[in-house]
Amino acid sequence: MVEFVHLHNHSHYSLLDGACRIEDLVAQCANYEMPALALTDHGNMFGAIEFYRAALSAGIKPILGIETYVAPRSRFERVAGKGGAESSYHLVLLAKNEKGYRNLLKLATIGYLDGYYYKPRVDKEVLREHSEGLIALSACIKGEIAQKLLKNEVDAARRVALEYREIFGDDFYLEIQNHGLPQEERILPAIVELGRELGIKVVATNDIHYLKREHAEAHDVLLCLQTQKDRNDPTRLRYETDQIYFKSYEEMREAFREYPEALANTLEVANKCNLILELGRPLLPQYQLPPEAQSLKLDEYLASLAREGLRARYPVVTRELEHRLEHELEIIRKTGYAGYFLIVKDFVDFARSNGIPVGPGRGSAAGSLVSYCLGITNVDPVKYGLLFERFLNPERVTMPDIDIDFCYERRDEVINYVKRKYGSENVAQIITFGTMAARAVVRDVGRVLGFPYAEVDRVAKLVPQTLGIKLREAIDQEPRLRELIDSSERYKKLFEISLVLEGLARHASTHAAGVVITPDALTNHTPLYKSKEGEITTQYDMKSLEAIGLLKMDFLGLRTLTVIHDTVRMLAEKGTHVDIDKIPLDDPETFELFGRGETVAVFQFESSGMREYLRKLKPRCLEDLIAMNALYRPGPMEMIDDFILRKQGKTQIEYLHPKLEPILKETYGVIVYQEQVMRIASELAGFSLGKADLLRRAMGKKKAELMVSQRQEFVEGARERGIAPETAEAIFDLMERFAQYGFNKSHAAAYSIVAYQTAYLKAHFPAEFMAATLTSEMADSKRIVTLIDECRRMGLRVLPPDVNESHATFTVTDQGIRFGLAAVKNVGVQAINSIVQARKRHGRFRTIFELCQRVDLRHVNKKVLESLIQAGAMDSLEGHRAQLMAAVDLAIQFGQRMQGSRLLEQADLFAGSDEVAATLQPRLPDVPEWSHGETLAREKQLLGFYVSGHPLEKYEQEVRAFSTVTLDSLAELPDQAAVRVAGVVTGVSVRSSDGQRPFAFLSLEDFSGSAEVLVFSEPLERYRDLLREEAMLLVKGKVSHREEQDAKIIAEEILPLEEAHQRLTKRIRLAFDLQATDENLVENVRRLLSENPGGCPVIIELRNTGNGDYVLRSVRFKVEPSSSLFRSLRALLGQDNVQLEG
Repeated sequence: MVEFVHLHNHSHYSLLDGACRIEDLVAQCANYEMPALALTDHGNMFGAIEFYRAALSAGIKPILGIETYVAPRSRFERVAGKGGAESSYHLVLLAKNEKGYRNLLKLATIGYLDGYYYKPRVDKEVLREHSEGLIALSACIKGEIAQKLLKNEVDAARRVALEYREIFGDDFYLEIQNHGLPQEERILPAIVELGRELGIKVVATNDIHYLKREHAEAHDVLLCLQTQKDRNDPTRLRYETDQIYFKSYEEMREAFREYPEALANTLEVANKCNLILELGRPLLPQYQLPPEAQSLKLDEYLASLAREGLRARYPVVTRELEHRLEHELEIIRKTGYAGYFLIVKDFVDFARSNGIPVGPGRGSAAGSLVSYCLGITNVDPVKYGLLFERFLNPERVTMPDIDIDFCYERRDEVINYVKRKYGSENVAQIITFGTMAARAVVRDVGRVLGFPYAEVDRVAKLVPQTLGIKLREAIDQEPRLRELIDSSERYKKLFEISLVLEGLARHASTHAAGVVITPDALTNHTPLYKSKEGEITTQYDMKSLEAIGLLKMDFLGLRTLTVIHDTVRMLAEKGTHVDIDKIPLDDPETFELFGRGETVAVFQFESSGMREYLRKLKPRCLEDLIAMNALYRPGPMEMIDDFILRKQGKTQIEYLHPKLEPILKETYGVIVYQEQVMRIASELAGFSLGKADLLRRAMGKKKAELMVSQRQEFVEGARERGIAPETAEAIFDLMERFAQYGFNKSHAAAYSIVAYQTAYLKAHFPAEFMAATLTSEMADSKRIVTLIDECRRMGLRVLPPDVNESHATFTVTDQGIRFGLAAVKNVGVQAINSIVQARKRHGRFRTIFELCQRVDLRHVNKKVLESLIQAGAMDSLEGHRAQLMAAVDLAIQFGQRMQGSRLLEQADLFAGSDEVAATLQPRLPDVPEWSHGETLAREKQLLGFYVSGHPLEKYEQEVRAFSTVTLDSLAELPDQAAVRVAGVVTGVSVRSSDGQRPFAFLSLEDFSGSAEVLVFSEPLERYRDLLREEAMLLVKGKVSHREEQDAKIIAEEILPLEEAHQRLTKRIRLAFDLQATDENLVENVRRLLSENPGGCPVIIELRNTGNGDYVLRSVRFKVEPSSSLFRSLRALLGQDNVQLEG
């Protein structure tokens, strides 16, 4: 081992500044044979546990630290230092022992929670309070001592050094660095001299930000990403050196050849640091037993609850059920997780008792009979063949993971209950990190290097969309990437830098569901972080929290549970009571809905691809849904067609051995679930289910060396059970092939039950279900458009908002689904409450003047009134929208005058105040009505979509006939898929960048949703005259996907919808009703067709309305399609009797 240790090092958790992965830092340290290594990220300890474990695994002593920021005075001051001085100075802190580590946790927390001002800062007050067990280094040229020396303030530097020595004693060291910077050269001798003068030892460090010298350029690009600057910007942040890399001992010895003692002192520091963390020991909060159970142990209390639950769940408790329950309880007892189950049961019980919807289950926890008996889950694991060992494996003891879905509107109530129960200082949400994935890093680097967007986007899209693919793998798999790299230095540099930065943390955020509960104060176990939005989370991510033994749970907000709850509530208000947990799971109408693929708004079954497979599959039982849920994902999706053919008997099902049939029969001989792999290993080769789970994991992760021994054991076990070795080998190959795709059946079963519940409600109570779904998506205008289109398909009218009928949310009336007032922009909760309460007290409003007389005008102000009028919410009042809009000021003045007058009070003595007010109301202004187009445009502006009509409504047949896809389905299509879509233009923006030729963005909308169309310069020149708002266009082009953006269409050809008839109509179908058709109608149609000769066949269908049958089909005419012809035909026959085929 060399006699030097790097003590000042940054990983990628120094966000967008450090360019080192932790595993690379550790590997380089081992490569250089250094005995120890420190991690000192900027202001945080995000990577501390990951680093600690990685270093130990490599035989290197880990030194946990932080490069903290110290406020010049108080951490509570939010101003820069006097005379333009720093708002913070750097200081390196290292933990010597457990006490030091605990102090680091607290200081890292204080920086974010108390001292944040551009950076997370501490001050000398808290350094004094938490100095025990810590070593301090004076840091880089941004340290306070270095800054004083750079200003030639030697006395001030001396005072600071003495102050830090007073705080840290002999554990304070002066730090010298040599990266070839002039400032360092100036002060290095002064620091050493100061150390000699004051008797403070000096250590030499390299401020490591990247691994190798050649990574300096990649690090420079990373800084540009941090500051969002172009690389050519002369004012941007840059490091004027390429020396901040992981240097060898020889390089450090050369850099500090005049100061050998500074190198040797790094070993002294490392020898002082001997932190030992106890990892993996569960640190569960103490579950408080109720008074009647104080004499019991946690295991005993859990067992009593589970046995009681078993009797409640099963009318007949068989010996098999008892055996399984006791088996699970014994594993829970041995692993020490009884308290875990009781804690989860407690907050689930709280949710249920407070009417907060709870999901039936999620993840592998649905495989636990104990969870089912405790009421944690609501999926019968025995009925569906789910395995406990997939959840809690006694042969691989890790913390169980029970994730719970709650109503998304009330999830926070459950978290707040947990905070009250265990103390807010013991409960927090969990941090997560966004990283630069393969495609994203190419785009980021390309942007900084000055690549045009279209060019770098095209290159990024060459990276295969395989989940989790690495750039190196992509280059190996995609020859075009290799060709690009070899073709020019530009592309070579793009990928060289991208490979260095790939996978680095880009930003911190709050995990969507993760919550941690500690047995005592959080800061005894993890530092805390505060986001810019004010959310407080742990600084350790999920893996790190699990590693130190903390209880981590997922509290997920599931919108679908809210939809189900709201649907059931609406039904109950009408006297129809539905217990969603007791609906029949074999309902024919529900499965018919699945079989027709009518599953828009049905949980997890609504994508266009899934709907197409459902139409082929025709599911008839819940097991079919569970299988489809498991198969419809990348990888196993390629097996769906074969699965359907097997179900339909079109492909013969063969089993390699008869013992496979009972395991694979439900999935028609295909291995779909991870649990099936486990059962095969158990039942055919004698593996325990715990060992079978280990085998499944190894197969899924393709651990080749482990597979060899596992294969031998499997074949031998199968031979002992009468299965020939060659058959056992073939079965093992089958398992290995499918294990990487196999899905967790427990999760698929639980979520398929939720899907079935939504489908049941849609099949039997369509209006209430769609109203609840619309309410849940109210903030997403694109989604609302899709749902309105689905309502239209279902024959449900969606009515505009109405001050005389609407509440805040969508409601069901005799006429259809009524929009909620909360969907109207600028209309807040107080305004809605005022309108609804006034309506309840005195009935419907007749005029805008009466409304303003009766509502609270502080909340229902001018902006609210104008918004309601334009959204159509006052159409039930006297006057049209233009009149109401013109009368707003007059109405407010009238309302204020009437509310402030004693006239109405006096009128009550003699007659109704309403009658008096009515006689005093002004007349509505005499102004012309808005055009249909203007009415719709204003409606869309206030609602985000059209309700009372649609600009495309007279072209509905053309849109559906000529479009190959709907705009809401673009996201599901592959990149570069050819499409043809019809829609109305709702926005046009022509741009140019960097002197390039102009291009345009169109906002295009159809009945299902909207999308952006990108028109590059060449097609823009050809079609510029067509690109205007309200134009009805047909666009032919290709789908373009880009990470974190909605799918776009790259336009190739554009034509007016009016002209599409001529180009695209392949056939016309005309339907005549035999019982309602007279000779004049037939003659008029015949003459019209004869006057428009052409090549498009017209199919005449004579229909008997008595039984709906066609009695005659004839093709006698061929015509030239045109919009005028279709208008004339529809005028004669009716809209529905003229059908186009494109």
